[in-house]
Amino acid sequence: MSSNEIQFEFRRQDVAKATRLVVLLGILVTGAMLLSRSMHTVQPNELAVVMRFGKYQSTWEPGLHFCVPLMDTVLKADARERTIRLPFGTESGRPSGTPSDDDVLMLTGDLNAAAVEWTIQWMVSDPKQYLFTFHDENRNQDQFLQDVISIVGRTVMNRLVGDYSIDEVLTDKRTEIRQAARDATQAMLDKYECGIRITDLQLQRVTPPAQVKDSFAAVNEAAQTRVKLENEANKERNTTLPLARSDRDKSIREAEGYAARRRSEVKGEIDALMAQYAEFAKAPEETRQRLYLEALERVFSNVKDKTIIDSDLQQMLPLLNLNGGR
Repeated sequence: MSSNEIQFEFRRQDVAKATRLVVLLGILVTGAMLLSRSMHTVQPNELAVVMRFGKYQSTWEPGLHFCVPLMDTVLKADARERTIRLPFGTESGRPSGTPSDDDVLMLTGDLNAAAVEWTIQWMVSDPKQYLFTFHDENRNQDQFLQDVISIVGRTVMNRLVGDYSIDEVLTDKRTEIRQAARDATQAMLDKYECGIRITDLQLQRVTPPAQVKDSFAAVNEAAQTRVKLENEANKERNTTLPLARSDRDKSIREAEGYAARRRSEVKGEIDALMAQYAEFAKAPEETRQRLYLEALERVFSNVKDKTIIDSDLQQMLPLLNLNGGR
C-alpha cells in the first residue's frame, strides 16, 4: 500500500471520528437544552398553569416541576397579596390632591349622602380562571383584573350603603357593612370565575359631606355623651343592685326566722291550753272554782284598800268611816 493510500485512510478515520464527536456533542447540547426547558421553578409568590398544545393541562404550586419540552407551555401568575384603594381603584392609596366629593359620595337608605373610602386586599387563588376567564391582549392582566375588582367592589358597596341610614353608616353598623361587603364582593367574583380571593376589606374613611360635617360632629358628640351616661348608669346599677338584693335576702331571712319563732310560740301556747283543757275536762267544777279564785287573787293584789262585806248585810253605812277625814 502506497503512502498516499495510507494518508487517505487516516483522513477518512479522522472524519468519521469528528462526525461522531459532532453528533454526540449535538445530542448532548440538545438534551441539555431540552432538560433545561423541561425544568421550571415556581417561586413562593407564584402559581403556574401548564398548557399542552394550547390546552389546559395542570396547575403547579410553588416548587420545582418538570414538563414535556416543545409540547408544554408554562404560564405564571403573581400570587402575592395586593391592595386596592376604592373607589379610586389605585394601589398606592388615595390619589394625589383632594378628590372630588362626587368620587366618594354614596346615597344612604334615608336619602342622605356619605363619603365612603375602603381598601380591598386580594390575591390569586385559581391561576387558570385568573389567566383565561377575563383576558385582554392589549392590557396588562393584573391591571385588567384590578379594574374588574374595582367595578365589583363599587357596585357592592353602593348597594350596601343604600340599605342603611346615614347614622348607621357613620356609627354602629360599620363592622356589619364591612363584613357584608367582603362576603358579597367575594361571591360576585366567584360567580364570574375570576380566580381571585378577597383576603380582607377595611373601611378607611366614612364621613358626612363637608357641608354638614359640623352637624354630624354634634350628633356624634351627643351619641358619645349618651354612651357615657349609659355606662355610668350601668355602673351605678351594678353597684346598687347587689346591695338591694343583699338587703332583700336579709329581710326575707329575718321574716322567715320571725315566722318560725311565732309558730313555735303559738304552738306552745296551744299545747298549754290543750293541757289545761284536758285537766279541766277531768274536774270541771273544781277547775272552774280554782280559776275563779286565782283571778280574784290577781285582781285584789293590785287593790290597796279592801272592804269585804257579808252578802246578808242590809246596808253599808255602819261600815264606812265617815269621820276618818277629821
